[in-house]
Amino acid sequence: MRINLLSSFAAGILIATTISGIVYFSSTGDAPKTAAKISNNQKTVKVQSTEKEMKQKLETKGYVVQSKAEYDKNMKAAKASVQKEAPADDKKPAKEVTRVVVNVSDGMTSIDVGKSLEKANLIPNGFNFSMDVEKKGLDKNLRPGVYVVDSEMSTDQMITTIFK
Repeated sequence: MRINLLSSFAAGILIATTISGIVYFSSTGDAPKTAAKISNNQKTVKVQSTEKEMKQKLETKGYVVQSKAEYDKNMKAAKASVQKEAPADDKKPAKEVTRVVVNVSDGMTSIDVGKSLEKANLIPNGFNFSMDVEKKGLDKNLRPGVYVVDSEMSTDQMITTIFK
């Protein structure tokens, strides 16, 4: 039954397409000729406005109209004011912050985390880090996950971030 239904549908589509094609290709083409006649009757009207009138129309609509010279002058003034406002202590180098992503997997211990933080130069000694964790009793709180620590954090902040 399904095959007959599908075959009937396909035959109907084929017949409809054939009829549409015959009608399309056998048309006399009157529509394009009438469109051409309409387009011949159209007139081109040129509107001549002065520059002053165009500026006034745009300004009444809320636009800001500037010449290229005015724009360049305003941009130079804006850049100069920004440079004057810049802080004078540019001589001090900005403190560089190192951000490290620590990926803790199953089976890792506080010693492993300490070693990875030591490799990233965030702490001076990984073993001392693990000893601090054990003193606080947080070594059992280490859970698998991804933790982000940076060089501005203290050792205690790193411990509370990783050992929740």
